Amino acid sequence: MMSYRFSRLLVYLFLFSCLACKTTGKMESSQVNWKNIRVLVYTKNGKGYVHDNIPNAVAAFQKMGKEHGFTVDVSDDPKVFTDDNLHKYAALIFTSTNNEVFDTEQQKVAFMRYIQSGGGFMGVHSAIGTERSWTWFKQLLGGTFLWHARSQSFKVNVIDAAHPSVKDVPKVWTRFDECYFSKELYPGIKVVMVHDVSSLNPNQDTLIKKSMGSYGNLYPAVWYQDFDGGHVWFTALGHHKEDYEKADLVNHLYQGLHWLVGQTKGRDLSKAYATSPQTPVRY
Repeated sequence: MMSYRFSRLLVYLFLFSCLACKTTGKMESSQVNWKNIRVLVYTKNGKGYVHDNIPNAVAAFQKMGKEHGFTVDVSDDPKVFTDDNLHKYAALIFTSTNNEVFDTEQQKVAFMRYIQSGGGFMGVHSAIGTERSWTWFKQLLGGTFLWHARSQSFKVNVIDAAHPSVKDVPKVWTRFDECYFSKELYPGIKVVMVHDVSSLNPNQDTLIKKSMGSYGNLYPAVWYQDFDGGHVWFTALGHHKEDYEKADLVNHLYQGLHWLVGQTKGRDLSKAYATSPQTPVRY
């Protein structure tokens, strides 16, 4: 009899521990005190194509801030990149930035030091085409822009449903967007969503096959990584300005930001070590 009761007790304890772990996991993914959060939305573009979605993206993040209670600063001035100024931000959001977005090496170093202190970086859409000649930045972001197919309807699939950044995001998301392909993909990235390349219109098939490389029909679209002391989340989605007024994309961005700021508590500038944009990464 004692053995039976003991067995039942072990079962109850096991079930309770599983429930507790599950509950704790949910709490950990949502423990963000938004009232203490300030983010910087950075929008500078260098010479070249400038997306018309930038004002819409800015408005979307500002609205998000009002709804959830966090502060959103917006700038296209690289002078914001100093140790003192960046210290107040839980995340830096580069939304459809493109080409060179820093004026001086000192600004680049301040950005590196922010990341090395444990800061957060969020890249949206053409942010993947930013600073294409700067190796450290390309590694931080996870790659650099190669080519995109024409705007069209295609599928984007979740492959890591456990990651908090895809909460309430469709498992198979049919979007009218640009399917981005990248090069110099950094091996440290952890992919959360992929472009279903087989769902693209085959009228650009030669370029598609050339750009997809060895990935086959599933190509990275959304990913995250820990890099050089900091935390990164990137989405290739969001080309059209109308996207930023739609609940599905806004939720996608919010979930990514939610996860990101949850990683950036306890930033410590004493851990930063960069002295130039070419300072080697301490893996």
